[in-house]
Amino acid sequence: MKVYRWLLGLLAAVGLGVALSFFYPKQAMSQTHSEAIAAARQIMDDFMTTFNARDEEAWAGTFHYPHIRIASGDVRIADSAEVVMAEMDFALFAEMTGWHYSAWDSIQVVQAGSDKVHFSVEFTRFNEEGEPLRTYQSLYVVTKRGDRWGVQARSSFAP
Repeated sequence: MKVYRWLLGLLAAVGLGVALSFFYPKQAMSQTHSEAIAAARQIMDDFMTTFNARDEEAWAGTFHYPHIRIASGDVRIADSAEVVMAEMDFALFAEMTGWHYSAWDSIQVVQAGSDKVHFSVEFTRFNEEGEPLRTYQSLYVVTKRGDRWGVQARSSFAP
């Protein structure tokens, strides 16, 4: 029940954040948050690099736990890196989709604070020949816990 309440709170905050971003100009983000944005952006790049390397352990290491993914009409909560690694089979994913690698098309800061950054992203999945397979939009919530940044939640239109 605690995780359920936490999830509802997160979803409400993300939804409110996206709605507010339409009313507040990008300049409203404080210059003091530039270090947070840079650190959070680095985690986004690490996420994509380790995903493309098919390095399950390093990829799972870019997350904070519990990690939430909202996609395909489902909400998945992974309590640990072991759960994420058990659920992701890169070879099967590649075989089923024709995927060879992915790339960020755009990453835009929607909101930023000293310990949390919301990114609106678009990414494309490519086949082995470098031809685009599909492009998707997503919202990533990257948080700082202690001295480490990690992807806390993703809401994606990718399956």
